Formats: sequence, structure tokens, C-alpha cells
Amino acid sequence: MRTSQNRDESAAGSGGGPGPLSRRGMLKGTAVTVGMAAAGIGAAQPAHAAASSCSATARMGGTSITLSVVNGALRWHAERDGRTVIDTSALGIRLSDGTVLGSDVTVTGSGRGTVHRTWSPVYGRNARVVDHYQEQRWNLRDRPSGIRFGVRIRAYRTGVALRYVLLDQGTATIADELTTFVFPDDTTVYSARDENAYEPVAPDAIPVTGTAGTDNGPLTDLPLTATLAGGLVACVCESARVNFPRLMLSSVPGRPNTLSAFLMEHTARGTGPVEPTTTVTTPFATPWRAVVVGSTHAELVDNAELVLNLAPDSALDDTSWIKPGKVFRCELSTAAGMAGVDFAVARGVQYIEYDAGWYGPEFSTVDATRPIAAIDLPSVISYATSQGIGVFLYVNRLALTDADALFGLYKSWGVQGIKLGFINDGTRSMTDQIIEWAATAAKYELLIDMHDDVRPFGFERTYPNYISLEGVRGNEQFPTATHNVTLPFARNIGGPMDYTICYGQSRDKTTNTHQMAMAAVYYQPLNFLFWYDRPSKYNNPANWPGLPWFNAVPTTWDESRTLAGSIGEYVAVARRDGATWYLGAMTNETSRTLSLPLSFLGSGTYTATIYSDGTPGTNPYQTPVVVSTRTVTSATSLDVAMAPAGGQAIILRPS
Repeated sequence: MRTSQNRDESAAGSGGGPGPLSRRGMLKGTAVTVGMAAAGIGAAQPAHAAASSCSATARMGGTSITLSVVNGALRWHAERDGRTVIDTSALGIRLSDGTVLGSDVTVTGSGRGTVHRTWSPVYGRNARVVDHYQEQRWNLRDRPSGIRFGVRIRAYRTGVALRYVLLDQGTATIADELTTFVFPDDTTVYSARDENAYEPVAPDAIPVTGTAGTDNGPLTDLPLTATLAGGLVACVCESARVNFPRLMLSSVPGRPNTLSAFLMEHTARGTGPVEPTTTVTTPFATPWRAVVVGSTHAELVDNAELVLNLAPDSALDDTSWIKPGKVFRCELSTAAGMAGVDFAVARGVQYIEYDAGWYGPEFSTVDATRPIAAIDLPSVISYATSQGIGVFLYVNRLALTDADALFGLYKSWGVQGIKLGFINDGTRSMTDQIIEWAATAAKYELLIDMHDDVRPFGFERTYPNYISLEGVRGNEQFPTATHNVTLPFARNIGGPMDYTICYGQSRDKTTNTHQMAMAAVYYQPLNFLFWYDRPSKYNNPANWPGLPWFNAVPTTWDESRTLAGSIGEYVAVARRDGATWYLGAMTNETSRTLSLPLSFLGSGTYTATIYSDGTPGTNPYQTPVVVSTRTVTSATSLDVAMAPAGGQAIILRPS
């Protein structure tokens, strides 16, 4: 089992138009309480003479981010190999009394440093993660109010990041973040809110969404992917969100290439109190705003670990009990649970799960301590444990009135994981609650999978038991193949996603090999398979030639490489576990053949077991799976043919 290494640095340290942008205007209330003793975060050089214009740049491997003061106003921009990724954009924070930090500043100190280290995640896309960046720190003073704050910027080979730091001791009440992202001309962004499909639109054409009870406007969730003229592609994410609301992005009237920060006031679906401001104890560092950058669409996918590098290191000393794996959902009876265990053993699945209803109707039953009469839960857990299979239980948030007691009870039963339902984050309170649930689950050595409208922020590094989350339009909606080949370049950049793979489902809008390939293409360390199905469906394995693929494919990897891709069109990813590679390729509704060099293979020969699309059926799901084998080497180029909405799944084992 891998263990996390190397503590991250302290949490402290991290926009343009004619002025800062606001989504609410000037708000009234307490702005900031400034302590008499100044508390700085991070090393900084002594103040230098104030200048009307000055700048500082962090660079790494052709990627750069520049922080500047122009006539007293903070600005930033980012480049890759001399090409603009983010044009000159505004920076700032608006406090609740209307004070704007960033519109009239003096630089009082600066610092610069380079970090180069590696660390090993408990699970992930790769067994080792390189954390190599150059950082610039500015300490600043708001001239009208005297408030001290700072900005940190980082450049990685894989992208850039920035955050704000409030430096004075006391408290601060934040009403707005004024960060903007000005894209080059002819940019297309892929917008999606809640669990809707992605829409490719211009930055000023984000669809207006929301209701009277939710945040309303031209808003998109993160991760937000942008394709730029000239081939660059970028994905805006957030990381290390603590004591802070979730970030969305908004179109800006009259500024066609600009998206602005929007701090959520409501939870995603309007449950719970409205929180128009956020009060924090200072010194305080805001979450990182990251832009993952790729020179190609394939490179973007391989650069996604930037989000993890920005997150705090693991809070857990012992992670040996954290086991990624595959999960099978059982119907709500004792017999189904027992059959599910046998199926899991036969199919190489690590966990079974009882979903909504195991303790009664989830929206009217708040007692999640008693199973329904149809389930003898102790017997099922005992049998599962004896067979080396773990048990997950679903819990609706309405039953989480005392998570500590409930999770402790589940631990005493022998449960190994919890799937939490209708966890609609957005407000600062929900951010705090999600982290608290993850920490409480870790106390009882329970894995946790958060479902419904949640978004990643790198905390699977900090609490590795927070192993997966939904926040995606997955197979509960049976989306299109175009949507499915958008996800690797968008939502999955931010972190794990619980998609729920369906094999042999008549509601699929894709071929079976398309669904099979997801297990390699998508990064999902807790992978729900055979969603909506029961073991009896697969009683005759000869009718289901794809089953050996699912038996074998793991969910955590030693090495990952994206071989080809174009957002919304196609993708091919190869991932290694030990000496064996698993290659998944998927296409949209257009049939295509990809020529994929196997230069990533080691020396010697490999046996390729290829699961491919047969003659297309009347509907994509009726397209048969054809299995073949061949011998390949690192000099081989495979021609990967895919039917409309199809794919290929390939196992490459050393001969």
C-alpha cells in the first residue's frame, strides 16, 4: 500500500478590466478586525518603494504566471510557451463593508522560491507524483484602509495557480472574490451546472440557470475547460477549499472573453441557510484557483495531478486500511446480499453495497441504524467478511444528525464504507460539513463516497478515505457518447468521479466496449460496476465476453498515459498496474480508427487481449463485443477501430 509522504507548506501565501468586478455590488456589514500585532505568512523580503506599475513572474517548464500592479490595481496573466492562456485579468477580494482589496495597493514585501519533490499517494493515477513549481509571494497593503494582505502565485510545468492571504490577525468577512479569467479571442468553454450535460459556448454565453432558491445567473460549475485558438487547452479548478464556499464562474456582461469568480451563497439545490458572506479567522489563505494547461488535449488529462499538488498533505498517519476497489450494488434483501458477495468473489469485485432503502424510505426515515426486515444485515456482513468482501451502506444526509455515533455504530458492525446521498455542497457551511464527515469517517476507518451535487477540491489527498464523489452526469441519466468523451477533459480533471458503469444495459446510448473502456479511461478509485444489474443476469458468462476485462481491471495505478484525445470527440488512455497495461479508447457518435503507438511498453513481447466493437447493431448497446488476441511490442502501432458511440478495451500482459 502506498503512503503519503512530504508535508505540504503552510496554508498561507495566494484578474483585467477597468476595475474589479462584483456580482453583488457594495454590501454592508463588518469588514475586518485588524489586530495590533501583524502576522505574516511565508517569508517575504523587506518592503520596496511603491511604484505605479511593477510585476513578478513565476516560471516552470515553459509555463508562466505573472502578478502585476498597474496604477495601484492588481492584475495577473498566464502563458504557455509564449502563448496566452489567461490574458490580463483582475484580482481582488471585496469585504462585506464594500472595501476592495486589490484596487489600490502598495507592495510591502516579496518572496520567491522553487520546490522540487516527489510524493506517493495512497492511490491515484500514478504511484509517484512530482511536485515541482516556482512560487512568487507578494505582501500588500490596501492604501485606503491599511489592511494587509497578500497574493501567492505558482507556476508548474502542468499549469498555474494563485491564492489570496489575509495577513492581519483577527477576523474578516468576505462578500466577493473578484478574480477574473480573461481568455484569448476565439475561446470555447465547456459549461455544465449540477448534473447537466456539457455545453460548448463562448465565455460570454454561459447559460442562465438556477431558481429563486438557488444561485441564479449565467453560472457554470468547476472544473471548467476552455479550448483556445492555436491548440492550447486549459481547465480551471479549485484546490484546498477550507472554511470557504465553493467557486463557480460567471459570464460578465459586456466583456466577451471574461469569466468572473462567483462564491456560492446557496447550496447547489437550495437546501439549508443562505450565506451571502463568509467570516474567517485571520491570518487566512483562500483556496487555490488553478488552471491546468495542456499543449494538447491528451496532455491536459495527464496534467490533472496539479490539483492534488495544491492540496494539503494527508491528515492521516495510518492509511493501510484504505483500499480502492470495485463495488457491486445489491438489491434490498438478505438473499441478494449473499448472492452479491458470491458475485463479487467470482468477478474480482472488492465491495458490495446496499443503497437507498436499506433502512427504509430515505426521505421519511431518519433512523439509519436499523435495516428493513428483508435484510439480515449482520449475516450478510459476516458472510462478506468471511469471503474477503467489504460492505458499503448508503445514508441520506437527513439521517446524518449524529455522524460520530452513526459511523461508530457502522464500524462496530464491520462496515467498511459509506455512500452519502444528496450532499449538495456550495456554502462555506457545507464545505466545513463535508470535511468534518470525511474526518469523522477516518476516525472509524471508513471509506466515504459523497453523492449528488459535490465538486472536487483535492481533498482525497488530505483525507484519502474520501475516496470518491459524484458531481457528474453519469449512468443514472444514461448520457450520450459525446458527453462521455467530454468528461476526461473536464470533470475528471478535478478529481475522482463516481460514474456508475453499465455493461449490457438496454438504456445505454453506447456500445458495451464503450462502457468497458471507461474503467481505464476514467479515473475512479471506487468504481461501481454492473449498475442496475443483478448477478443472475450473468449466469451464463459465455453470453458476456467482456466480463474478464472487468474481472481484471484495477482502480488504482502505477502509471497513466493519455495516448490521444479531443474533447467531445475521442479519447484513449493507457494505465499500468505492475507489469500489465490496461488501455481504454472511446469515441463519440462518429465511428473512427485511432492509430496508437505502444512505445510506452517495456522490452520484450506482450499479449494483447482486445475487446472491440463488432458489426454495429440497430442501437449502439446491441453492438456485440468481439474478443481477439495478438502479440505486440513497443514498436507496434495498434489500429483501434470503434463503431459509432463505441470503444475498445485492451489488456497488454507481458508474454
